[in-house]
Amino acid sequence: MRMFKVTACVPSQSRIRTQRELQNTYFTKLVPYDNWFTEQQRIMKMGGKIIKVQLATGKPGMNTGIS
Repeated sequence: MRMFKVTACVPSQSRIRTQRELQNTYFTKLVPYDNWFTEQQRIMKMGGKIIKVQLATGKPGMNTGIS
């Protein structure tokens, strides 16, 4: 199964006291090739930005080397 390793930045929904105090959350996750389009839509709807996409091989839940 082909997997993508996606790194994205999303604005955090918690801890927003004022408009100027927006926190960004960076995360890296493995996404199956079949679910790539829905994951991309989810990140964009949250107002996030996809930073890096790499083709990764392996199974879901396998350690990608980034903790």
